[in-house]
Amino acid sequence: MVDIHCHILPGLDDGAQDMEISLQMAESAIAEGITHVIGTPHANSNYAFIPELIRERHDELQSRLDGRLTLATGCDFHLSYDNLLDIRDNLHKYTLNQKKYLLVEFADYSIPPTIDQNLHQLHLAGLWPIVTHPERNPLIRANPEKLLQWLQQGCYIQVTAQSFLGRFGPGAQETAEMLLGHNCIHFVASDAHNVTSRPLKLREAYTRVTELRDQKVAEALFTANPRAAFNGEPLPYTPELPEKLDDRRAHAVSHRHQDSASHPGAAGDPPKRRKRFWFF
Repeated sequence: MVDIHCHILPGLDDGAQDMEISLQMAESAIAEGITHVIGTPHANSNYAFIPELIRERHDELQSRLDGRLTLATGCDFHLSYDNLLDIRDNLHKYTLNQKKYLLVEFADYSIPPTIDQNLHQLHLAGLWPIVTHPERNPLIRANPEKLLQWLQQGCYIQVTAQSFLGRFGPGAQETAEMLLGHNCIHFVASDAHNVTSRPLKLREAYTRVTELRDQKVAEALFTANPRAAFNGEPLPYTPELPEKLDDRRAHAVSHRHQDSASHPGAAGDPPKRRKRFWFF
C-alpha cells in the first residue's frame, strides 16, 4: 500500500515530535505492508513550510530505514491567501513528491466564497487538487452537493482510513461510507500524526473497504491510485460520478456485510441533525 498523507517527518508540525516517534511510525507502516509514505507537513498560519528543513528531516529519516520504506515529501496545503500567492511562483513546492498532485485542506469553521475560483486556478496552473478528509469537515458534511461540484470540476477526494472505523465519530464514518457508495473516493490515507491516537495504519480500513465494496476497489484506493499520485501519473481508477449525493446507497452498502451492532456508529444509526452554518 501507499500512504499519500502522513505527518511522519519530525518536529515540523503537530505530527511526529521527534525522530524516535518518526521511526516508530515508520516501523508501523512497514508492519502494515505499506511500501511508500509521503510526509505532508502542514502549511498554514500555525506552521511555516520550509522546504529545505523538510528535505533535511526526510533525508535523515530515510537514511535510518535501510531501504525498507520509501519516503517522499509533500504538503497539507491550507487554501490561504498567502499560500495561493506563493504557489503561483513555486508550482511544485507543495505538491506530492514534487509532481502534480496537491493535498488541499479546508478549515473546519469557514470555507471562503472564492473556493471554486481558487480550485479552478490550481487546475489552470496544471495541478490536480486532492480534497483531504472531507468526511471529517462539518461544513462539507452539511453540504455534500458542494463536494460533488468540486469533483465534477476535476478535483479528487482523499478520505482518512480511521474514518471507516468510526475513530472520528459517527458523522465522519457515515459520510465516508456514503462517499464510498457513490464512487466519490479516489484515495484512502492515514493522515497519521503519532503512534497512539493517530497511528500510521491502513490494513484494518483496507479490510473494511473490501467488506463494503470489494477488493478491486480497495486496491485502487489504497495502492493503485496512491502509487500513481506518488509518481505524478494519471489515476487508473476514476469511476463515473453520481448525479447527486444521498444516504440511501451508502446505507445499503454499509449493511452488506455487517450490522450496526458490530460497528457502533455505522451508517445504520440515525444521523444527527446538524446546523447548516457554512459560507460558500
